[in-house]
Amino acid sequence: MTAMGLATPEGLEIHNARLSHHNQRYTDFLYARQQRHGMLYRDCQRMVNQDRNVFAACMVACADADAMVTGVTRNSFDALDEISRVIEVKADSVMFGLTILLGRERPLLLADTLVHETPSPAQLADIATQAAAKAREIGLVPRVAMLSYANFGNPTGPDCERVRQAVALLDERRPDFEYDGEMSPDVALDTRLMRALYPFCRLGDAANILVFPGLNSANITAKLLPHLGGGTVVGPLLMGLDRPVQIVNIGATVSDLVNLAALSAHDAIG
Repeated sequence: MTAMGLATPEGLEIHNARLSHHNQRYTDFLYARQQRHGMLYRDCQRMVNQDRNVFAACMVACADADAMVTGVTRNSFDALDEISRVIEVKADSVMFGLTILLGRERPLLLADTLVHETPSPAQLADIATQAAAKAREIGLVPRVAMLSYANFGNPTGPDCERVRQAVALLDERRPDFEYDGEMSPDVALDTRLMRALYPFCRLGDAANILVFPGLNSANITAKLLPHLGGGTVVGPLLMGLDRPVQIVNIGATVSDLVNLAALSAHDAIG
């Protein structure tokens, strides 16, 4: 509580599914969303009554709470599945995880570190666009590298082609940020190498946003780097939902919780 600026418990409201008078309203809300997705009314009732993530997400969706932070004691992917049953994705958005790496030399944004196992070209393009918008929010000039094991057509393969198609979609959309790909991370982060080998690359400097071709590479990289002395990690931030919700990793520290609570509160105010 001290870390949140609360000196005494009197500043807190505690809600419990077993004691709440809103469970009927939450069940009706959840059933309206899930009745054509294989769930019976009693299934929704059980989830509201017994699942803390569903109950809390219903509080946020029904405007009884402004934001939600979860995940300390539950796998992130399980928490995401439960929350997704309740809270919608924003119109014209895609849900994804954005990890912020606060390195010694510069910050770096990594996506998608949480949601899409094999994102489509359209999803990759959307992820790049939303990540660039978030970068601007935190004071960065976005430079997006669409990552691959290939560099601009060498070698070729199905996964490389997905990334190439994503870049082509961005070309059609003409976004207001720098982007290019497909490229390997060493080229994306080393301006000297980029200029020497690929002088046609459209990035004006080293990338500060890395969009990965799949969840395997993104999630592994985000969890590996801090253990190799790569800096402090914030997130992954859950992007694209209609309400502010964040999921910390199992075993998150107090600092992790406070950081994501503050970011969630900022999103709620905005």
